[in-house]
Amino acid sequence: MSSSVDGSEEGKPLGDIYVGLGMIPPGGTKENIAAFSDDPNEVKDKFGSDPFGNEEGNQIQYKTLTWWQTAFIMIAETISLGILSLPSVLAAVGFLPGVILIIALGIIATYTGYVLGQYKMAYPQIHTMGDAGEILWGPWGLWFMVIGAVISFICTLPRTLKSVSHLSIVSFASVIVAIMITMVGVGVRGLREGVELEVTTSPSFYKAFIAVMNIIFAYAGHLAFFSFISEMKNPEEYPKALFSLQISDTCLYLIAAVVIYRFTGADVASPALGSTGPMLRKIAYGIASPTIIIAGVINAHVAAKYVYIRMFRGTKHLGASSWYSNTVWVAILVVIWVIAWVIAEAIPSFNNLLALISALFVSWFTYGISGVMWLHINKGRWTENWKKKLLTAVNFSICGLGIVITILGLYASGTAIHEQDDGACFSCADNSEG
Repeated sequence: MSSSVDGSEEGKPLGDIYVGLGMIPPGGTKENIAAFSDDPNEVKDKFGSDPFGNEEGNQIQYKTLTWWQTAFIMIAETISLGILSLPSVLAAVGFLPGVILIIALGIIATYTGYVLGQYKMAYPQIHTMGDAGEILWGPWGLWFMVIGAVISFICTLPRTLKSVSHLSIVSFASVIVAIMITMVGVGVRGLREGVELEVTTSPSFYKAFIAVMNIIFAYAGHLAFFSFISEMKNPEEYPKALFSLQISDTCLYLIAAVVIYRFTGADVASPALGSTGPMLRKIAYGIASPTIIIAGVINAHVAAKYVYIRMFRGTKHLGASSWYSNTVWVAILVVIWVIAWVIAEAIPSFNNLLALISALFVSWFTYGISGVMWLHINKGRWTENWKKKLLTAVNFSICGLGIVITILGLYASGTAIHEQDDGACFSCADNSEG
């Protein structure tokens, strides 16, 4: 399929698939898209109509992903470490509140991910949250977004996402098998003596909010969605990948959290793989190793490419495989890996580390910024009909939700880290049993 500059594909408007929520006016033409920006010509001149431009003759071709490959990458990037903390969430806040939170936050994450796709269709030149930030708030928005994005990701070497798409299948399979082993292990062992399923609990505020932040981390894929869409052959198929991800992760999260918590109770380990016996625990961790590594590989690839494209966009080095371009790529990875290692070693508690990452880098990008984007591309149309009024209220609420989660999440994770007693910084202490 071929796409024209004005966003149409073989006579079919590229933005039609997004008309359903009343955001992009029917047609998806260049004139429609231009209406969303205060100065669209300036934006288009600065970024170009596509992050990678014309790839004809380039040694490295980026726009090669099908929607199902994108779906597997999104699943591998999202369903990794986050799922391992969810049984402990139910132990912290109770069975019923935990299940409600997992479902509710999953639904909101689906909508906000959909809005990110809408924003990408309105501004095809966007490749990173930094690009989106610059469109929204100028240079200040760019640097705020880029700093947050770079620090929050780890790294990998391949320069195209298609090169790691097959690994994502291995990643997904490994986490499924590891969780299945854990669920079977705790099930065969049976209920521990005195284990009771608590429908609700009464935790302290910061412990309850740590549980909420762990769920938020489990849905933490949005920061990379723009990059994934940029490398798709047909970006209009992004919703298929998004819905595949959200159905998969929400169902898997619920099953794993409920089953493991039911058989282990309040003493459930975090990571959850430590809830089985010594032998099965070793097997589960061994099988889960690929997903732990590959999730880092995919996230790191996105982080490094953020920096790489910012440096070489519009130059011959972007699509070249030269000594200079490869050296710069490796240097970026080294810096990101060192930062990631320091953060991981400095906070030995698994749940507290996930909560801090969620507060700093996930909450706003997953549950806040999409509201701002929707309001931006619908400026002047917020009250034109009942549907717009409803969506305006929803997206203002999403903005508020992102701000509240960020502030309270920082407080909760800071308090938890201050009071933690389950390991020393930069030590080799075993925390596999939670």
